[in-house]
Amino acid sequence: MGNPWLEISLSDYEDHMSLASVRQLQALDQAMRQQLTQYPVSSAVILGVAGGNGLEHIDPAKYDKVCGVDVNPAYLAETEKRYASLKGTLECLCLDITAEAERLPRAGLLIANLLIEYVGYDAFLRAVAAVEPEYVSCLIQINEGGGFVSDSPYLHAFDGLERVYHHVDEAGLTAALTGAGYHVTDREEYPLPNGKKLLRLDYAADGR
Repeated sequence: MGNPWLEISLSDYEDHMSLASVRQLQALDQAMRQQLTQYPVSSAVILGVAGGNGLEHIDPAKYDKVCGVDVNPAYLAETEKRYASLKGTLECLCLDITAEAERLPRAGLLIANLLIEYVGYDAFLRAVAAVEPEYVSCLIQINEGGGFVSDSPYLHAFDGLERVYHHVDEAGLTAALTGAGYHVTDREEYPLPNGKKLLRLDYAADGR
């Protein structure tokens, strides 16, 4: 079977994520603002960019190039439409990280928000090796005993994600990136209304 993210419409994804009972889209936007402004870099790769939530925080005066990556070409087409004003700075790249990580461009910053759960540590480390970033910023979901997809009227749109879901936690992610030559520099939690939370973990290459 194909990648389940190809079966989920962008409207279902964004409508689910923005519900008052979920509020993950809003938390993602807050995290992206911090991720894109915090580090002294001029290039970034954003994995799992979907419809481009948070890309309004890209400052063309700061960034020479930002590459938004997703497996779903329809998501990327909508991102390009929404952020036409970033043409020349924002570049969209359609690829499956689990099979084509070596195609990723190099950049100073690698952002992976709510993505590692769907590709696993090994594929993510291949992406890190390809991009060779100075800084890595990740957002993972802490479920506190609940399901990994929050309950909502759109819940069944995400049924196929069980095929590709990987358990990801703070200790495992940090161990994986420590082995790849990175150390933790920042940690922030974003509480959600349904008792879950998003956790941002930032890393810098050893020697920085």
